[in-house]
Amino acid sequence: MQINIEFYASLMKYLPPGKSRFRREIRVEDGLKLSRLIEQFHIKPEEAHLVLVNGLFVCGEDRADRELVEGDVVSIWPPVAGG
Repeated sequence: MQINIEFYASLMKYLPPGKSRFRREIRVEDGLKLSRLIEQFHIKPEEAHLVLVNGLFVCGEDRADRELVEGDVVSIWPPVAGG
């Protein structure tokens, strides 16, 4: 199935090659869990501070149960600081 991933800030280094700066369309296995997707890209749990699927926040403990479906958009931000 096809989904889109968006990695921001320091996580952009984990994106596969592509034209878009922070977004890629990728093919994944049906029924892939969100936590497994994060692991596949070698993103450490503490690096995946803010995770959204289709614009809705998924907290850390729910990521293992959240099954991705065709067309989902997964957006991940690292912890950020500043003002």
